[in-house]
Amino acid sequence: MKFLFSYRGQVAMRLVAWKNPDDPSTGDISSSIDPNSNLQLFIWNGTSPYLRNGIVTNDLSVSGTTYQSNATYVLSQSVFSTGDGFYYTYTASEGSPYTRLLLDYTGNMRLQIWNNNSLLWKAASEVPSACDFYASCGPFGYCDHTRVAPACQCIDGFEPIDALNSSRGCRRKEALECGQGDHFLTLSGMKIPDKFVHIRNRSFDQCQAQCSRNCSCLAYAYAYSSNDGTMGDTSRCLLWTGVLLDMGKASVSPATETLYLRLGRSPVKNKSKLAKILLPTIACPLLLASATLLWTCKYKGKQKQKEVQKRMVLEYLRSTDEDGGEDIECTFISFEDIVTATDNFSESNMLGKGGFGKVYKGILQGSKEVAIKRLSKGSGQGTEEFRNEVVLIAKLQHRNLVKLLGCCIHEDEKLLVYEYLSNKSLDYFLFDSERKPMLQWPERHKIIQGIARGILYLHQDSRLTIIHRDLKASNILLDKEMIPKISDFGMARIFCGDKDHANTKRVVGTYGYMSPEYAMQGAFSVKSDTYSFGVLLLEIVSGLKMCSPHLIMDFPNLIIYAWNLWKDGKTEDFVDSSIKENCPLDEVSRCIHIGLLCVQDSPDRRPLMSEVLSMLENKTTQLPIPMQAVYFVRRDAEPARVGNYTVLSLNVMSFTEVEGR
Repeated sequence: MKFLFSYRGQVAMRLVAWKNPDDPSTGDISSSIDPNSNLQLFIWNGTSPYLRNGIVTNDLSVSGTTYQSNATYVLSQSVFSTGDGFYYTYTASEGSPYTRLLLDYTGNMRLQIWNNNSLLWKAASEVPSACDFYASCGPFGYCDHTRVAPACQCIDGFEPIDALNSSRGCRRKEALECGQGDHFLTLSGMKIPDKFVHIRNRSFDQCQAQCSRNCSCLAYAYAYSSNDGTMGDTSRCLLWTGVLLDMGKASVSPATETLYLRLGRSPVKNKSKLAKILLPTIACPLLLASATLLWTCKYKGKQKQKEVQKRMVLEYLRSTDEDGGEDIECTFISFEDIVTATDNFSESNMLGKGGFGKVYKGILQGSKEVAIKRLSKGSGQGTEEFRNEVVLIAKLQHRNLVKLLGCCIHEDEKLLVYEYLSNKSLDYFLFDSERKPMLQWPERHKIIQGIARGILYLHQDSRLTIIHRDLKASNILLDKEMIPKISDFGMARIFCGDKDHANTKRVVGTYGYMSPEYAMQGAFSVKSDTYSFGVLLLEIVSGLKMCSPHLIMDFPNLIIYAWNLWKDGKTEDFVDSSIKENCPLDEVSRCIHIGLLCVQDSPDRRPLMSEVLSMLENKTTQLPIPMQAVYFVRRDAEPARVGNYTVLSLNVMSFTEVEGR
C-alpha cells in the first residue's frame, strides 16, 4: 500500500478516525503531515496536536521500520521521497495474514493482525503509550523510551520544576551567559523538539555557527539528505529559539536525530581556574589518594551488593517463568533505594495492608512518587503473586492498567514498585457515604467504560490472553483525573494461542464476584471476568456492595435486587441516591441492563467484553433480554481462619475470601 502524505509542500492525504466504534462518520481524531513545516507527522485531536511522530527524513532507504509479531509475519514501513513530495509504503511478507493500520476514535494508532482461528483482530503494536502524548513531559523534558517503563526525564543541565508533577517540565541549573562559557551538549538518538526554524542551504558548520553566534538560539540539529527533497535543498538545518517541547529518547528509531543543546558553563576551564584546582590537589596527594581509595571500595561494595540482588531476582524469575525467563522486562530496584524511598518503611508512609502484605508510599530518585508493596515474608500466596506480577504485568501497557515500575528481592524480602495513584481505590469513594457524592454519574460512567476497555485489552488486544480472576472495587485504582486502572494481577492466569478457558482445583478470589461455574466447579474463562465486571457495574450504579443484605431489604444480594427492580420497570430505585437527581435515567437503566446480561448463570449467555464495550458506547445497539440469575447461598458452612484468609467449605468445594486487600 502507498500513502501520499505531502505533495508540493501541501498536505496531500490524511487518516480520519470514526466518530465512535459504531459510527463511521468523521470524528475528531486525524493524522497528517504538519502543514507548517512539511517535515513531521501528527495525530490531531481536532486542531490540537495529540501525538507527534518526529522529523521525517528524506532518505528513502534508511527510514524503514519492521513490525514482527511471530516468526512467520513481517510488515515493513518505508519512506520514499520524490521531487514533489514524499509517501509511505507498507509491504507484508508472503503468506502473512490480513493486516490493518487502524487510527481509532481514542487517538490510538494500532497495527492489527487477523487471527483465522479466533476470528478476531490481535494488536501487534500500539501508540501512544506512557509519556508519548504531545508535550506530556513539559518544557525541556523528554520521554525516555530506553527504560523498561518509559518516563519523563530532564535533559542534562536541567532539573524538574515540580518533583511531583513531571508535566510542568524542567528548568536550567546554570543561566546562559552568551559567549562567556556557553557550550553545546551533544544528545544522540533524540526525537527532536517541535517549533523549530528550518534554515535552508546550510552546511553543518554553517548551521553550527549560525546558532553559536545567536544568543537566543538554544539548540540546533542537522540532517543531510541524498535526495533533492521538495525544494531541491539537500541540507536540513533546524534551530530552536524558544522552549524545547515534546522531546523523546529511543535506543533505535528511524525518526531520531542528534540534538545540540546550549548549556551555561563550558566543561573546559581556563588555565587560571585549572591552576587553582590543581595546586591544592598536588599539595595533598596522599590525602586525596586515601579518600579516593576509601570511596572506591565503598562504591564497589555497594555495586557488588546491587548486582547480587539483581542476580537473585533474575534467577528467581527464570526458575518460575513458564516461558523460561527469556523476556523478563521488569526493572530491578535495589533494596537500599526502596528503604530510602519509604524512610525505612515508616508507618507514616503506609497506604494500606492486606492478605499479601503492606503498601507504602515512597519517593524514588528524590522526585518520583511510587507505591511499594512489601509482600508478607511467610505468605506462599505472596510469592506466587510476586512471580505473576513481574513476569506478566511488566509486559502490558494500557492506560486502564496500573503500571509495574520495578521489583526487588533481598534475602527473604520481595517487593513490587508501582506507579502512585493519588485517588486510591474505587471502593474508597463508592462505599463511603461522605465521599460517594464526589463520584457523580459522568465520572461513574467514564469509570465503567475505562474498566471495560482494560479488561478487553487483557482478553483480546494484548500479546497474551489474560484472565484477571479477582476484579472488584478495591482492585480498581483511580489516578488524579479519576481514570480507572485495574490492579492486583497476583491471581491472573495466562493463555497462549487460542485457548481461553481452564479448570482448577484451587478456587481463589473474593466471594460475590466469582462466577457460579468458577466458585462451584473450578472452571474459569474470559466469561468469568465478564461476570465480575457485571457485579462491579451494578455496584457502581447503586453505590451498594454485592453482599449487603442489611442495606437491601428483602433481597439476599445485589443481583437479585437489581433483577427484580429491572423486571418491574423500577430501575430508578436502584440508582445511588447521591446521584439520582443529576443523571440520565435512560443511560443508567441501560447500564443496569448490561450488568444483568454479564451476571447470567450460563457463561455462554454472557457477552464478550468487546460486545459489552460496544453496548456501553453505542446507545442504539439492541440489548438482548437477560435470564434471571439463580442465587445460591452458603449453607452449613463452618468458617475457619487460615492466616489472613477465611475459608468456607460447601460439600467438597472451598471458597477463599480475601480480606482487607
